[in-house]
Amino acid sequence: MEIIRRQQYIEHILSVINKGMMLVLVGQRRVGKSYILLDLKRWIEENEPDSNILYLDKEHKIGDEIMDADGLYRLANEKLPSEGRNYLLVDEVQNIENYQDALRSLYAEHRCQIVVTGSNAYIYSSELGTRLGGRYIEIPIYSLSYSEFLVFHNLQDSEESLHSYLRVGGLPGLRHFDITDERQVSDYIQGVYTTIMMRDVVERAKIRNAAFLTNLAKFVADTTGKPVSPTNIANTMRSQGEKITKAITADYLEYMANALVFKPVLRYDIHGKRLFEQNFKYYFTDHGIRNFLCGFKVRQSIEKIMETVVWNYLQMQGFEITIGELRNGEVDFVAERGEKRMYFQVTYLLGSQETIDREFGNLKAINDQYPKYVVSMDPIGGEVDGYPGINHVRLRDFLKMQL
Repeated sequence: MEIIRRQQYIEHILSVINKGMMLVLVGQRRVGKSYILLDLKRWIEENEPDSNILYLDKEHKIGDEIMDADGLYRLANEKLPSEGRNYLLVDEVQNIENYQDALRSLYAEHRCQIVVTGSNAYIYSSELGTRLGGRYIEIPIYSLSYSEFLVFHNLQDSEESLHSYLRVGGLPGLRHFDITDERQVSDYIQGVYTTIMMRDVVERAKIRNAAFLTNLAKFVADTTGKPVSPTNIANTMRSQGEKITKAITADYLEYMANALVFKPVLRYDIHGKRLFEQNFKYYFTDHGIRNFLCGFKVRQSIEKIMETVVWNYLQMQGFEITIGELRNGEVDFVAERGEKRMYFQVTYLLGSQETIDREFGNLKAINDQYPKYVVSMDPIGGEVDGYPGINHVRLRDFLKMQL
């Protein structure tokens, strides 16, 4: 099996492994967690040949006999000796009933270094957070960045490659298909999306109104980058014939967010320095899935796609992201990581002075010295007259920057 190394994740894992904490790789289905875990297994085999590894894949046949915490605990004790360096690697750990109990016991006994993967936010929010709090490090795994996309598809960095990335998204499994063939791309993404919705949303949350769930996902995809609330979504969809309540809408949004289909992004009052905990914006964790739900109408929604790509790339670099609210405007993203803060505006093209004044003017209204960026698809970046100190960068260049 060919494994293309995603170096930043292996480096992250190796920087925190064997330091007394469990490691949990979390991400949406089909973003490559299983391959990263296998790559880690190979790294251990090559660099620590005397180590003992117990590897279980709960999505496929390896480990099918392990159904619950007791079975996992017994197997670990049987296969991993009491001395030496031991590793327990479990793929899709949420498929083991009460897995937290086994992990907690093995952790307390210092039996092994535990590294597990899980496909949705349930495994670290309600379950791990409650029962394993303080004992694990969460490592989020994302779909491919633009630079990874080029490697996976054996492409050169070019405007054509960027447009392909913006159209099809970053699911690693697309490397086995012809990404210029819209039907192949659509069929693959539909399969991934259906699996996520059925296994991580409908089955897990016991959804009764699957038709509304589908329409709600399409609504969120179409309104990417716009502030919405369960109330206005329910009102809009009732006007279109849906018999739905605000409470059900809020629940269904939460279920899809827990499955990491998309995430809500809070709004932040830049001058008042406070968060607004209503009227979120939602961004998809893979813009290919978002495009699929909108019929791959890329030209009509290029700014929504660009915003999603920029948001995801900032997430990949470890930033916490909010929407910046000004007294007379808005900043697309406020990105914070430790003491570092940056502001970002995203627009398709700076085609008029009105557009320039809007995008750069909002950033100019922020009275601090943190870096400020306007990201666009213009062929040339660089400083814009009248707005010194505000960086104008092409999207293609931004997606290769280490911030």
